[in-house]
Amino acid sequence: MLYPRFPFRGRLLVGVCSLFLLVMTGCSGSSFRVQNLAKTDIDMVADLHYQQVEQLLKKLTVKLYKRNPRELQKVPGETIELRVTQIFTHPGKPQFAELGGGGIEAIQLSLDPAFKGDRVFALMVGMTGMIREAYGLKTEFFMLSKLDHQKLYHSARNIEIAMWRIRTHLDEQGNALILTNSRKGEGYNLSYERLFGKLIAHQDMLALIIAQKNQRVIKTVALNVASMAFIPL
Repeated sequence: MLYPRFPFRGRLLVGVCSLFLLVMTGCSGSSFRVQNLAKTDIDMVADLHYQQVEQLLKKLTVKLYKRNPRELQKVPGETIELRVTQIFTHPGKPQFAELGGGGIEAIQLSLDPAFKGDRVFALMVGMTGMIREAYGLKTEFFMLSKLDHQKLYHSARNIEIAMWRIRTHLDEQGNALILTNSRKGEGYNLSYERLFGKLIAHQDMLALIIAQKNQRVIKTVALNVASMAFIPL
């Protein structure tokens, strides 16, 4: 059978037109988006990791406010829903004048005994900003997107450091500045550790995937959370 001979540009045009027809007909289901044509499998994996991390951060914010209602009461008129909206509605690194530069700086401020503001808000603004920095301040990833495996790994270590500081930083009366674990006489509460652990696992797993994709080795650190400072991203 003889096939018509198209010059290269002609064959390319036919291919593009065929792809367009395929998109407009057979592949026009609700789950398909044209943007997905510019994604690799790794990009889609990164998308899912980021989406899950954002959901975990929101869930952690709500749980911390319920566990620490005094923090919300420091700002008259605020509600948990409003605080969640303030932190997560806009992309990029959340920044608020009262919290300095956001990111790691806000995490540190949340556990400063001299800080008089909303500690849960400061912590979650800081955590969200720090983790988003690890994703290059992007919410979706495409073929030309570049993720840094080392930043993802370091963000996981920073979460571990934050966990330790939350458990050990106390006020003058010996009470936790931000309460997560149980008070004396209460049943042991592991729900916060599970959420933090899921965040760490997502960051570590994606760091490993990106490192293997780029044929790089993650430079690990011997972590002593009791004495180590947060790792800059």
